[in-house]
Amino acid sequence: MSYQVLARKWRPRDFDSLVGQEHVVKALRHALDEQRLHHAYLFAGTRGVGKTTLARILAKCLNCERGISPQPCGSCSACTEIDGGRFVDLLEVDAATNTRVDEMRQLLDTAQYAPTRGRYKVYVIDEVHQLSGHAFNAMLKTLEEPPEHLKFVLATTDPQKIPVTVLSRCLQFNLKQMPRDLIAGHLARVLTAEGLRHEPEALALIARAAAGSMRDALSLVDQAISHGGGQVAAESVRAMLGTIDESTLARLLEAVARADGAAMMAIADEMLARSLSFDHALQALASLLLQVSLAQTVPQALAEDQPERERIMSLAQALDPETAQLYYQIAVQGRADLPLAPDEHAGFAMTVLRMLAFRPESGATQSRAPSAFEGDWPALTQRLALSGAAKELARHAELKRFAADVFELTVPKAMAHLAGNGYREKLEAALSQHFGRPIRVRASAGEARGGSAAALEASDREARRAEAARSMQGDRFVQELVDLFDGRVVDTSVQPTRKTG
Repeated sequence: MSYQVLARKWRPRDFDSLVGQEHVVKALRHALDEQRLHHAYLFAGTRGVGKTTLARILAKCLNCERGISPQPCGSCSACTEIDGGRFVDLLEVDAATNTRVDEMRQLLDTAQYAPTRGRYKVYVIDEVHQLSGHAFNAMLKTLEEPPEHLKFVLATTDPQKIPVTVLSRCLQFNLKQMPRDLIAGHLARVLTAEGLRHEPEALALIARAAAGSMRDALSLVDQAISHGGGQVAAESVRAMLGTIDESTLARLLEAVARADGAAMMAIADEMLARSLSFDHALQALASLLLQVSLAQTVPQALAEDQPERERIMSLAQALDPETAQLYYQIAVQGRADLPLAPDEHAGFAMTVLRMLAFRPESGATQSRAPSAFEGDWPALTQRLALSGAAKELARHAELKRFAADVFELTVPKAMAHLAGNGYREKLEAALSQHFGRPIRVRASAGEARGGSAAALEASDREARRAEAARSMQGDRFVQELVDLFDGRVVDTSVQPTRKTG
């Protein structure tokens, strides 16, 4: 027997074997169970998510010789002929190559005749949005007054281009892109059933490259099997896809963090020698920077089994949050600019050099040992990456005790709400990032003693205001104005224009 590609061999033949479209399957099962059958269905979704597969399964459900059911037998002549593409009452039309009104009229002329073999005639029109306006008008008449024996199944990747007059006469289902973990899990089951060795990392790479399409994923697996000599290994798949491993990108980002331009260019040249995709490299670099930002702001969101987790945590210490955000924007924009570059290598090199050129002075923190706390809580709060209510908690809190990496804080009773878990956890994350180790915070409401950053700032403002008032009282010009107009200076209204002393 000739070899059958995996995408065809493992094409779902019933609702139970369809992966990732449970919301559509559930609705169709209910309709078939209750015999509430619409005359026209529209399946919308990106390529390879199961639109025409669903259409064929629905045709089997409608024409199975054992009766209309969401569980076709799969063994009767109608089911086997539909599976083999030989069922005379199932017409599949590619609208991309049959766009003209004459072709549509010819198709619709046959719709008036009763089915030859089955219970229903099923017309499946793929990429229906590519029909011409006149062809849509020709279809509209049949959609308005369809024969009892006719069912339309329209499939499209761009429903916005379908006239609203057609959309309003269809039962529409939006098919979702397949999540990566679902694709990888299905590929693992397929390869296990095929008796082929595979590595989880290789399947994760394929799932990412498939961009939500199960059909594309299976096609890539076929390619990987050939490329890898009968097995699917990560190194082989990476070479096949021209993708870059995360460790190389981590090395690149480490070089950027320490402003090592020579190392950055050496990595770019290494990628060129390996014929890696620079477009994918920038995409993966942006993804890595996302992980770094998560480690900085929401460390609990970083999965424990995240690849290169330790290096990501290290990079989170080497870059401040603002720098990580800036580098992310540069990577995204660099990818958008890549088609305009002299060549992809030049575009990639310029993107990472741009990171170096726009690197903030405060962005390089990798050269210091984790910070040591010397007891000055107000000074420490100035160095923490905080905003919003968590920042207010740090500013208004007074340090009660610090021992064994635990900060015990007291907040004024009037601000007891700041001691809540949500704000405290954000403060813990910022302190952990600052010190490079897990820090815990305990906060409670109590009597304020004036030792918080906010209290010290207020005291400093009042001292400067009082000094400004004294200076004004002693000013000769002010005294002359007071004597001339029999006035007085209101001390509380005096504000310093600049910090004195």
